[in-house]
Amino acid sequence: MSVTIELPESIAVQLQTRWGDLSRRALEALAVEAYRAELLSQPQVGEILGLDFWETERFLKERRAFLHYDEDDLQQDGLAHERVLPK
Repeated sequence: MSVTIELPESIAVQLQTRWGDLSRRALEALAVEAYRAELLSQPQVGEILGLDFWETERFLKERRAFLHYDEDDLQQDGLAHERVLPK
């Protein structure tokens, strides 16, 4: 799919001077926000941006889009840990 964004020329030049490839920056912003909204997984972000696992991890960390992990996940991991490892 292709998406077009209309910008006044002066703003496009200003942003392009600072950021370079605006198409790439827009794609990155879309991927980050979709990840934060839990619409995309980490592997999907990597696929969209053409990044490997560790590049994707670094990309998301740099943008403060951290792993979706809550107290329930921690509790489930603790229970799994108890089942797998002897006491």
